[in-house]
Amino acid sequence: MSGSGLPWSWNIVTDIRLMWSFAFIQNAYEAGTIIAIVAGIVGYFVVLRRSAFATHALGHVGFSGAAGAVVFGVNPVYGLLLFTMGGGTGMALLGRRAATRDIEIGTVLAFMLGLGLLFLSLYHGFATEAYAILFGEILGISPAQVAFTFEASLVVLAVLVVIYRPLLFSSLDEDVAEARGLPMLALGLAFMLMLAIAISIAVQVIGVLLIFALMVTPAAVAVRLTRRPLTAVIVSVLVAVVCTWLGIFVAVFQGQFPVSFFIVTFAFGIYVIVRGALALGQAVTNVRRRGGARYLGRTLFSGLIRRG
Repeated sequence: MSGSGLPWSWNIVTDIRLMWSFAFIQNAYEAGTIIAIVAGIVGYFVVLRRSAFATHALGHVGFSGAAGAVVFGVNPVYGLLLFTMGGGTGMALLGRRAATRDIEIGTVLAFMLGLGLLFLSLYHGFATEAYAILFGEILGISPAQVAFTFEASLVVLAVLVVIYRPLLFSSLDEDVAEARGLPMLALGLAFMLMLAIAISIAVQVIGVLLIFALMVTPAAVAVRLTRRPLTAVIVSVLVAVVCTWLGIFVAVFQGQFPVSFFIVTFAFGIYVIVRGALALGQAVTNVRRRGGARYLGRTLFSGLIRRG
C-alpha cells in the first residue's frame, strides 16, 4: 500500500483489474480520455495561432463563472461554460487577429476576474465545488458529468470538422488567408467558442491553474516532431491521452498527490525530453558538418535556447 491509494502488487495485469473494478475510476478514465482527445486536437490550433495566453485567460475567466454559479445556486460547470464562452466571444470581437490579441485578452481577463472577486465576496459559505475547479477533481466525476463531457466534446469536434480547412489556412498565415477573402472574424469567433467549450470540460481533469498541461504542452511536443498538420494532431492527441492515463494510474496507486500533478509532470517530462533530443540531434549534425567535437557543447546549449 502506498499512501491511501490502492495496494500495488507489481503484477500490472492484476493491478489494472483491481483498479478497473471501481466505478469512479472507470468514470475518470472515460472522461479523461474524451477530454485528452479534444484538448490534443484543439491545442494544436492553439499553438499554431499563438493563442496560449487566450487559453490561460479563459481558464481564469471560467473560475469567475464557477464562483458566480455558486452564488446563484447553479452547477459551477454551467457558470464556467457561460463565462468562458462570453469571454472568448469578447476576445474574438475586440481583436480580429489571433497573434496580436494580447491587449484585448488582458482587458477581458481583468474585467472577468473582477466579477469573480465580487462573486466570492458575496458568497458567505465555503465554495468547495468552485475551488475544486482550480486544480481539477477527475476522481470525483460522476456518470452524468461523463455524459456531459461526451456531448460537449461532440459539439467541439463537429464544429472543428466543418471549419478545419479554413481554420488551418488562417492559422498558418493570417495575412494570406485574409487576402483570399476568408471570413477571419467568423473563424476567430468560432475557434474561441470551441476553445472555451474545450477548456470548460478540460478543467474537470486538470483545473484552471494547470490547463496548459493538456491544452498546450502536447501540441507543443507535436509541432516539434512533425510539420504535417494531420500527423501533428495525432501526436498531440497521443501525448495528451498517454499523460492522462498515466497520471490517473499513478495517482490511484500512489494515493497522496492529486491526479493533475502527475499529468502535468508527465507532459512536462515528455516536452523536455523531446526538446533535449532534438537539440542533441542538431548538435551532433553540426559537429559532423564542422568536423570537430569542440563545437558540441556550444551547439547543444544554443539549440536548447533557440527552441521554444
